[in-house]
Amino acid sequence: MDNILAAAQTIAAARRNRTPLASLPSDLVPDTEAEGYQIQRAVHDLLLPQTGSLVGYKIGCTSAVMQQYLDIPHPCGGGVFAKGVHDSGAKLRFGDYIRVGVECEIAVRLARSLSPGEGPFTAEWMMEAIEAYHPAIEIVDDRYVKWESMGAPTLVADDFFAAGCVLGKAVARTKAPDLLTVKGRALINGKEVGHGTGADVLGHPHNALAWLANHLVDEGKGLHAGQLVLTGSLVKTVWLEAGDSVKMELDGLGTVEATFG
Repeated sequence: MDNILAAAQTIAAARRNRTPLASLPSDLVPDTEAEGYQIQRAVHDLLLPQTGSLVGYKIGCTSAVMQQYLDIPHPCGGGVFAKGVHDSGAKLRFGDYIRVGVECEIAVRLARSLSPGEGPFTAEWMMEAIEAYHPAIEIVDDRYVKWESMGAPTLVADDFFAAGCVLGKAVARTKAPDLLTVKGRALINGKEVGHGTGADVLGHPHNALAWLANHLVDEGKGLHAGQLVLTGSLVKTVWLEAGDSVKMELDGLGTVEATFG
């Protein structure tokens, strides 16, 4: 347990100081993703004064394009915190990140809590628990000297690149289009740089949500009414330059915008 806390302290200190992490000391590197998630929980506790409360989760590596890009063949989760959630039109500081990137996502707001005892969860079950969807920009931060050499357990321990999100207006689940066919486009300074569909996210974004709910069951935790979940990117991560303006268009769900000045 001392190693878990020591690893968490190293990661939390790097995040507080915006210092790129080269690697964890060899005796603190998590061997498995399960250990990575233990460290992640400890990191959350340490960073609460800076981040505000945990308001939901992000799921990474849910599309083929992202699994190939990161060379990780399965989903990974991280936390979303109160101070990292912004409304469309947000003007964010480029310098608040080490190497900031954006992803085009369908975010979900939960209508009801899902306790661990109700699992295992299916995509159909998850649909019933959804209140609304948002078009979303996931903000990711490459906080590493070289992320390719970090390994999935360490990336998980550090929230899997999570650095917040920007949300467009909510669309009630009952009024939303079929997510399978929703087309998403990422535009930087007005130019399209990537596109995908809801079907690219593990076959359906509700599958990603079910993965998260079942993953949390394994940790003895549940999802809560009102929580936000970013279901995974429809496009490959776009790394930004200072001054970039970002717009994500999701057919039938609307648009969401932000600038990184």
